[in-house]
Amino acid sequence: MIELVPGGNTPLPDGTLTLRVPGPFDLSALITGDSGKVAGDADFVFYNQPAAPGTRLAGDTLTVEAHRLRPGASRVTLVVSPAEPDTPLDRLPSIVLQVGGPRGQTVARFAPPRPRQETVLLLAEIYRRGTAWKLRAIGQGYAEGLAGVARDFGLEVTEEPAAADGPGAGGGTGAAGGTGAAAGGAGSAAGGRAASEAITVVMPRPRATAAPAAPPPPAYAPARGPAGSAPPGPLQDFLARVNSARAAAGAPPVQWDARLAEAARTHAAGMAARGALGSESADGTSLYQRVAAGGYAYLTIGEHLVSGPPTPADLLDYCLGDGGSRRTILDRAYTHVGLGQVPDGRSGDVFWTALWAEPLTPQGLARSTAEVLRLTNGHRAAAGLRPLAPDPRLAAAAQAHSADMIARAFYAHTAPDGSEPWHRAAAAGSPHRAVGENIACGQRSPAEVVEGWMNSPGHRANILKPAFTHLGVGFAGGGSAGTYWTQLFGG
Repeated sequence: MIELVPGGNTPLPDGTLTLRVPGPFDLSALITGDSGKVAGDADFVFYNQPAAPGTRLAGDTLTVEAHRLRPGASRVTLVVSPAEPDTPLDRLPSIVLQVGGPRGQTVARFAPPRPRQETVLLLAEIYRRGTAWKLRAIGQGYAEGLAGVARDFGLEVTEEPAAADGPGAGGGTGAAGGTGAAAGGAGSAAGGRAASEAITVVMPRPRATAAPAAPPPPAYAPARGPAGSAPPGPLQDFLARVNSARAAAGAPPVQWDARLAEAARTHAAGMAARGALGSESADGTSLYQRVAAGGYAYLTIGEHLVSGPPTPADLLDYCLGDGGSRRTILDRAYTHVGLGQVPDGRSGDVFWTALWAEPLTPQGLARSTAEVLRLTNGHRAAAGLRPLAPDPRLAAAAQAHSADMIARAFYAHTAPDGSEPWHRAAAAGSPHRAVGENIACGQRSPAEVVEGWMNSPGHRANILKPAFTHLGVGFAGGGSAGTYWTQLFGG
C-alpha cells in the first residue's frame, strides 16, 4: 500500500477502483478532459446525480471504471464536503481517502493536512498518463463551498446563502401584532423571533430517488372545542369591552375560543411559576406549539404577555393605552380571542396571556399565499422583470416544507433526511431545471415576510432573478417561531 502526501502520485491497476472516505462527509466527482473543464451537467457526480458513464456513487464510496468513462474524459477529480452544509471541515473528523483495487486490495491511502475554515476539499484526482491511469493526491481547500468548485470546473452554479436565524436575520423582523409589554413593573414582554434564508442553485437536473415523507396536511377543521362559546362569567365583560373598542375602530367582533383560552392559561401558569414573562415555557415549549397542540390551526396570530394588572378590565385598559398592543386588539384579521390568567404565589402579581387569531382555512391559506405572489411580482415589475406564474407543484413542495419545519423542529433548506429544495421540487413533479428557495420564520403577514426578503441581498436576488419563471408559496403556523414561510422558485 502506498501512503500518499499532497502532490504525490501512484500508478493504478486496471479494472474497477473504489475510493472511499468514511465519516460525516459527502463525496462528489467531476469528470473532465485535458482542459480541466466539464463537458456538461452529466459530468458532475454527486448525491442527487450519483452516476455517469464509468462512475457511480453509493454512500461514502465512489467506484470508477476508467475504460468506461465518456469519450474525451481524461480526469476524475474527487471532492469531499461536509454532510451538514456550511460546516467548516476543521470541526469534523480527519479526512482519510482509502483507494481499493479490483481484487479488493488496498492500493493507496491519503490523509491530507487538516483543513481550517474551508468547507470543501479537492481531495485527489485519477488521471490518464499515456495509456495508463494514475492517482494524484491534492488536498486543496475551498472556502467558497461546493458551488465554487463546480464553477471552476465549468458548471453553471449560483448559490446565495442568507444570514443565520436570529432576530432580524435576513432583513426580517419577527414580532408583529403587538406582543404586550409588562405592566406593574414586573418586566418586559417576550418578543417574537424572525429569521430567513435564501438559496439558489442551478445544478444538474434532479434525479430524486425516494421522495421524503410528506408531513400530514394542515388540520383546517377544528380538532376539538367549539369556537364562539361564551367565556367564563368574569371574562364576559372583557369580551364585551374588546368588541366595543373594535366596533369603534370599524373592526368586526371577535369570538371567544376555548382552545385559545386553554393554551393562554397554561402559558400564563408557566410564566407565573418562573416569575418571568417569556414566549417559551421552562421545558422549551413555545406558546405557538401549545396553540397548535390544543387543536387550533391558525393563519395569523398575535399575543399579549403581561404581568401586573389585577383584573381583566385593568389588563384591557393597559393594552389599549399602548400603541402596539392596541393595534393587536383592533386588528381586523383576528376573529377569535382567548385569555388566561394565573397569579404568582410569591409576589401576588397576575400573569396574563391573551391570544388573538384567525383560523387556518383553505380559502385563507390560498389568499395569503396569493398575496405573497402578488407582492413578489410587484417588486419584479418595478425592476422591469416578467411576473412569476403560480405553479401548483412548487406550491405543494413549499407548503410541505413549511409544515415539515414545524413537524420536525428544524429551520433550514436541508431537511433532517438530507433532502434539498431541488429534491422537493422534483419529488412534487416539477420539471424546472433551476430551483431556488427563500425561507423565513416569525413574520405575521405576507407584507412583512416579503419586505423582509427584499431587505436581504440573498433573498432579493432570488425574487429578482430573471431566469425564474414560476413560484410556489407555503405557510404553516406553529413551532418555536410561530410562522414558517417558504418560497420555491423554478425556471
